[in-house]
Amino acid sequence: MRPKIRIMPCLDMQNGRVVKGVHFVNIKDAGDPVACAQAYCAAGADELAMLDITATVENRPTLLEVVRRVAAVTTIPFTVGGGIRDVASAAAVIQAGANKVSTSSAAFRHPEVIPEMIRELGADKVTVAIDVDRNPGLPSGYEVFIDGGRTATGADALEWAKQAAGYGVRCLLPTSKATDGARTGFDLPLIRLIASATQAEVVASGGAGAPEHFREAAEAGATVLLAASVFHFGLIAIPELKGYLRTCGLDLNP
Repeated sequence: MRPKIRIMPCLDMQNGRVVKGVHFVNIKDAGDPVACAQAYCAAGADELAMLDITATVENRPTLLEVVRRVAAVTTIPFTVGGGIRDVASAAAVIQAGANKVSTSSAAFRHPEVIPEMIRELGADKVTVAIDVDRNPGLPSGYEVFIDGGRTATGADALEWAKQAAGYGVRCLLPTSKATDGARTGFDLPLIRLIASATQAEVVASGGAGAPEHFREAAEAGATVLLAASVFHFGLIAIPELKGYLRTCGLDLNP
């Protein structure tokens, strides 16, 4: 039975503030993370993500104090990513109040960390995030990028998604650089590829600009619909979005 569709606002963090960029660059301030978290819980979001977007490239762990402050006001499942390098850093984030961790660059560089985290924390607490860009030279047409989308790896994104899912990961979070922040719609072929090739839940990420984009992502196989700027800047309200998706026949959380 397919899980219910969930709406997940994402707080991209830099220097303790929520920010948002376009195609992973052109970063703009979008507010205080605690205030944002409170507002999203009140608005009916189903889950919340917080990604420390510079932790990996600055070679530091996630800012745990920010995690604690956000967790203290969050009443929905809360996923934290950025700087999650090993079991210890993942466990520290869970202890700080997160319900789940998301790992990307470290998981790609050291895949053995994925089963280690699952063994120590549980499969329901580990998400593998995969940043990609289009590359027609690869079999799937998508290449894995790491370090916050800065470093090309030459690896095929679909093969990496299948490998990660093979370790027992129950949730994959692919983000397409081609659509990120552009508000032109999610990268639907990417969602379809990963949803059809793995048993993991797929989080649609990168590109939402209108309610129909969320519908399209769900129809492509995503069960968690993530967005940032359209929520942060008030372009789409979560209650209205949920109402629209229900009229389209999608099965949502209450």
